[in-house]
Amino acid sequence: MQCPCNPAILYSECCAKAHQNIHSVTSAEALMRSRYSAFVLANIDYLQKSHHSSTRPAKREKKDILTWTKSVNWLKLEVLQSTENTVEFNAFFMENGSIDVIHENSFFCKENDHWVYWGQK
Repeated sequence: MQCPCNPAILYSECCAKAHQNIHSVTSAEALMRSRYSAFVLANIDYLQKSHHSSTRPAKREKKDILTWTKSVNWLKLEVLQSTENTVEFNAFFMENGSIDVIHENSFFCKENDHWVYWGQK
């Protein structure tokens, strides 16, 4: 299977490693890519684990997130810019027959010795 974050790479050689061991993630961009793949694969547990504890959605929201991630057809990820702690990206998806995009400049930091998503910059 090709990796959702980069179809030129196999999932097993890319985001699967992060999904199996979050401590293997070595940069903010790698975490963002693994989170995109987790959205595509509806891996809600990983999305929770890779989210900073102070900004993490409540567990009761997991069902809503899961329902939404499964309701859209993820098309592609486009990384626009990446620094040590930020990643600007476009995540394209199709919902209700229309193509839409999430454009975000995300901030990442380390918590419990691994990278986590904190929120938008």
